[in-house]
Amino acid sequence: MLNIEQLNVYYGESRILSDVSLNVPDGKVVCLMGRNGVGKTTLLKSIMGAIRTRKGKMTFDNTEITYRSPYVRARAGIGYVPQGRGIFPYLTVYENLIMGLEALPDKSPDHKENAAKIEELYGLFPILKVMSHRVAGTLSGGQQQQLAIARALIRRPKLLLLDEPTEGIQPSIVLEIERIIASLKDAGGMSILLVEQFLDFALSIADYCYVMEKGSIVFQGAADDLSDETVKRHLAV
Repeated sequence: MLNIEQLNVYYGESRILSDVSLNVPDGKVVCLMGRNGVGKTTLLKSIMGAIRTRKGKMTFDNTEITYRSPYVRARAGIGYVPQGRGIFPYLTVYENLIMGLEALPDKSPDHKENAAKIEELYGLFPILKVMSHRVAGTLSGGQQQQLAIARALIRRPKLLLLDEPTEGIQPSIVLEIERIIASLKDAGGMSILLVEQFLDFALSIADYCYVMEKGSIVFQGAADDLSDETVKRHLAV
């Protein structure tokens, strides 16, 4: 679903990503791990097109997207939940969900279809239905995270990018997010690239793992192959 080859990304003259190659197979959950500041978020922003690539190649669903605009990537089927959630704090929960439909190629107002999509999401995130008319900025951190994920899911992306969805979230909501990702994986039809530092959470749902250090991939393999030595060397604080 996503193939990245020898990606190099710079901020000014500082190279942040160095020859990064990564693959997300169709219908699988891939986790990218690493300490703070190693380039994980930069990679997700590069995939979304928010940061320009200087060298390398990105292919999504058999189409090269290396230099495509972010809105083109979104309409092609990439959903992005950024670190910090990025909700619209002064809109209601319902209005935030409707905003998620803006990325669809055909935005004709089929109200019945939109209502069905929202009800489907309320089934995944029951608390959002209860709070549908609440201003999003008044929700707890965990509820805002659920809203951010739901807003990305409303247009049923082929690839979902999640940037540290458990950051600052209470344990009960972490379990809820784990359940939702597992259900999306079981349903099929969606690939997920997850950036995460919570090791137990990541390994419980990932099919494949990459570990990044100083802008480069230093380990890749099945989740079960991530050894204690690798964790100690590249992930332990």
